[in-house]
Amino acid sequence: MVQSIAWVITMIAMGAIALSFLWVAVGVGNIVEYHGVVHQAYKLRKLLFVILLVVSGAVSATTLGGLPYTAAQGAGFGQTQVVDAVGARWQWELSTDRFVAGQPVQFRVTSTDVTHGFGIYDESMRLLAQTQAMPGYTNVLTYTFARPGTYHLLCLEYCGVAHHGMMGEFTVVDR
Repeated sequence: MVQSIAWVITMIAMGAIALSFLWVAVGVGNIVEYHGVVHQAYKLRKLLFVILLVVSGAVSATTLGGLPYTAAQGAGFGQTQVVDAVGARWQWELSTDRFVAGQPVQFRVTSTDVTHGFGIYDESMRLLAQTQAMPGYTNVLTYTFARPGTYHLLCLEYCGVAHHGMMGEFTVVDR
């Protein structure tokens, strides 16, 4: 559904650009006094800028709410579970692999060799959250797991010949 909407929007934008090029090409032979052209161009520029603001604002307002980020709601600082996650040579190493549902988990993600994509998937293999694991840098990803179960880690960044096997898992339990 989202892909279809994006395709339609892209086709409309491409059509608008093609029409504007056609309009310019057709009007090349017309000689118009410079001052009048400048005045019209500034009016058109203002109109297009307002349209751009309205469209981009509407797109942002409708799509940003659907991002898979969850806030650590109602959890105090002491309740956050902290785990160090290190990507190295086609494997994930976690300092702990057991978390409590309903409490935020702070993943401190890094790598010892190359850049890896740290993707957290639920049991149905739906992507829940992701960040980059980079050598010499620690990204912090906080996520609250709503349900107990077995969750999977997959590398989202091609990292070498065994990239396809770079998987891990951890368990989320009831309180």
